[in-house]
Amino acid sequence: QMRKQFNNQLSKVDLNTFNETHTNIPKIKAGRLGAQFWSAYVPCDTQYKDAVRQTFEQIDVIHRMCQKYPDTFMFNKTASLIGVEGGHSIDSSLGTLRTMYQLGVRYLTLTHSCNTPWYSTIIQELNRLGMLVDLAHVPVKVMEQVLGLSKAPVIFSHSSAYAICKHKRNVPDNILLKVKGIVMVNFYNDYVTCSHTAALSDVANHFDHIKKIGGPEIVGFGGDYDGVTRLPHGLEDVSKVPNLVAELLRRNWTDAEVKAALGGNLLRVLQEAEKVRALVEFQTSYGYDVPNQAAVHPLTAATLLLTVSLIFAQK
Repeated sequence: QMRKQFNNQLSKVDLNTFNETHTNIPKIKAGRLGAQFWSAYVPCDTQYKDAVRQTFEQIDVIHRMCQKYPDTFMFNKTASLIGVEGGHSIDSSLGTLRTMYQLGVRYLTLTHSCNTPWYSTIIQELNRLGMLVDLAHVPVKVMEQVLGLSKAPVIFSHSSAYAICKHKRNVPDNILLKVKGIVMVNFYNDYVTCSHTAALSDVANHFDHIKKIGGPEIVGFGGDYDGVTRLPHGLEDVSKVPNLVAELLRRNWTDAEVKAALGGNLLRVLQEAEKVRALVEFQTSYGYDVPNQAAVHPLTAATLLLTVSLIFAQK
């Protein structure tokens, strides 16, 4: 939203008073958010163009935002974590991925509505770094493959239960049974009820189902605020998150289960990723490499093919 509405010019917006987004400082305080992920997202049409530059600009604006409002985002108030959505953002470069980790990125969504040309090496490097593998947006076949490859628990940063809403963005029961990480429930109406309308109780149904199938230790809050256009009645912005907490307690969730869903489960997954990192570092401390052929994107390959064809045609 900062890029879309203000071209990342923080001088043109005051997050204390700007009220046209799902998230601002008063709403964060009203929602009692202790921490949240900021998404460094750039669209798929940047793939093979300037995706890396645009992603670094998104990471930069998150850092500058925290520096502009230290009373909110620093000094142990509301912690700000960064996630990068879509593997196209690193342009098949593990060096880029490592640099993003140094800048605070703690999860990478493998794909975001566009294909990315990798295989097991990227999972190995994410495990080595201690960066979370995010399976939101990926098809079921990829979910199964990654669950078999990753040594660390994976996350679904903003996905819901397929059994409740049969949308491809949601997680089916057979995957919920295998998840050792966390499924952070998305509040987008289209993924909650498979329609344009939804209520807070519909979101709670997803929490109940994921808890029933996978256990209370794999449930979390995903939200997807400022990433979607339609939100349930009662969860219109981040200030309304306590409403969902109250609904879960009304449904006989224990205090411990709710606290885990609010953050404890994610902290566990982050800690387990760090443990895997410590083990993997004994194998390689300098990082994995992507083979050259995997880094050649389709436009380059097409250009080479056309050049060779023209040479032979001239002969």
